[in-house]
Amino acid sequence: MINLSGIALSHGERTLFYDSDMVIRAGEKIGLVGPNGAGKTTVFRLIAGQEKPDQGTVSIDPGITLGYFSQEVGEMGGRTVLEEVLAGAGRVSEVAQTLSDLEYRMAHPDKGKEFSDQDMNWYGELQEEFMALEGYELENRAQTIVTGLGIGPDRWDEKVETFSGGWKMRIALAQILLLNPDFLLMDEPTNHLDIESILWLEGWLQNYKGALVMTSHDREFMTRLCSRTVEVGFGTITSYSGDYDFYLQERLVRREQLVATAKRQQAMLAKEEEFIARFAARASHAAQVQSRVKNLEKIQRVEIPPDPKVMKIRFEPVQRSGDLVVTLNTLAKEWPRADGAPHPVFSGITGTVRRGDKIALTGVNGAGKSTLLKVITGQTPPTSGTATLGGSVELGYFSQYSGDLLTPTKTIMEEVHDRLPLASIGTIKNILGAFQFRGEDSEKKISVLSGGEKSRVMLACMLAVPVNFLVLDEPTNHLDIASREVLLEALKDFEGTLMVVSHDRYFLRYLVNRVFEIDHGAMKVYEGDYSYYLRLIE
Repeated sequence: MINLSGIALSHGERTLFYDSDMVIRAGEKIGLVGPNGAGKTTVFRLIAGQEKPDQGTVSIDPGITLGYFSQEVGEMGGRTVLEEVLAGAGRVSEVAQTLSDLEYRMAHPDKGKEFSDQDMNWYGELQEEFMALEGYELENRAQTIVTGLGIGPDRWDEKVETFSGGWKMRIALAQILLLNPDFLLMDEPTNHLDIESILWLEGWLQNYKGALVMTSHDREFMTRLCSRTVEVGFGTITSYSGDYDFYLQERLVRREQLVATAKRQQAMLAKEEEFIARFAARASHAAQVQSRVKNLEKIQRVEIPPDPKVMKIRFEPVQRSGDLVVTLNTLAKEWPRADGAPHPVFSGITGTVRRGDKIALTGVNGAGKSTLLKVITGQTPPTSGTATLGGSVELGYFSQYSGDLLTPTKTIMEEVHDRLPLASIGTIKNILGAFQFRGEDSEKKISVLSGGEKSRVMLACMLAVPVNFLVLDEPTNHLDIASREVLLEALKDFEGTLMVVSHDRYFLRYLVNRVFEIDHGAMKVYEGDYSYYLRLIE
């Protein structure tokens, strides 16, 4: 069991927690929720011992192992993928290394210290421990985990320093899973994962016997796994005995009860204050007045926490496009390999996008989803075939790397104003306000923004100009659950046509009415929503 008791913690002048409690029992699966910046990651750091509370205690039962997956990947280098993952397996990895060293000494008595009877006894004890830790299955388990997270056998022997930051996150996640600790802390484990890897991780965690505490912007992922929800925010930690859907309903009920309690308290306080004001000058009532003043001073006022800020997006009416928005005719795309040979991505793709369609583009990681969107939007030419836009189509394109197109030296206000040179300052401020950039926030430099803030800037830039065909590549990356759902509702009301790539199943389930799947270089069209598509492929 892990117990946070009477926790108080401040960062500078900002108080994250005061007199807060949280208990994690063996085998529990808990979703940790709350506004960005409320202190969710700080809770993880407190449990992991990376940060100390100003007051209160963090107690962990002796003998348990703790695994913490964070968004900060440490230095990786000098090892292959499998070697790096195996090195993070904890005690079993240490035993394996010691056994290897002892075996080398046994095989090469002339190259080191003599192998004694004591060493032989030690070797026997370590072998027993290694077997008890299922060490002989360790490499097979590591291979299963890295494969499940999307790193196939052809990459197991590559050096980790050749991988991008997103792939290094997968390697770090594989280390934690191989450790298989008693308590598992996971801060946004689905970031940088595609749907296939998310589904594999979901299955692994469903079979995991230890306790799990996790944050995730993927609502469906968290709801499927976590039977208890803990909210961090407004200076405290609050537990809800149900999944995320239960939490949303119960939080609303509790807030209504809190508002009612606050109103009753205000009525009582007003009555007491009226009595004090009325009889304060009368000597005959002095004792009563003083008694009531003291009582009022002791009363703890009921405070109603403010609603968290979320984006407010509303699409303007758009010009009607032609009935055929995109026509794909025997489309093919190849990229050159390092040796100059062509690498086919897809070929023979034929189909149409009709006005009003909301299409999910799906496929395994590397199938060519982003490449197809780039061809359709004119970012890259096809190798053969055509992708033709229909009449009166006004295109808006959001890439998961759109943040790289922002100018680091500009402010948020300057970035949006440059794209809308004829708009008034008031209009631009209204646009930025809808995306949670208010007051001095609009003067922040692009270079200091987080990934989520850059995504919001790009969405603001794109949605500020009315278009009737939106092409979105992972638009929900870095957005919290509340912001994702605001974007979802706005896109559901969007009058134009939409193509979207996303690994958020909840987002797709409630948005799209057609699915285009790229599989082994070909495209298959499913004339139904995302739930229909999932039923057919499962």
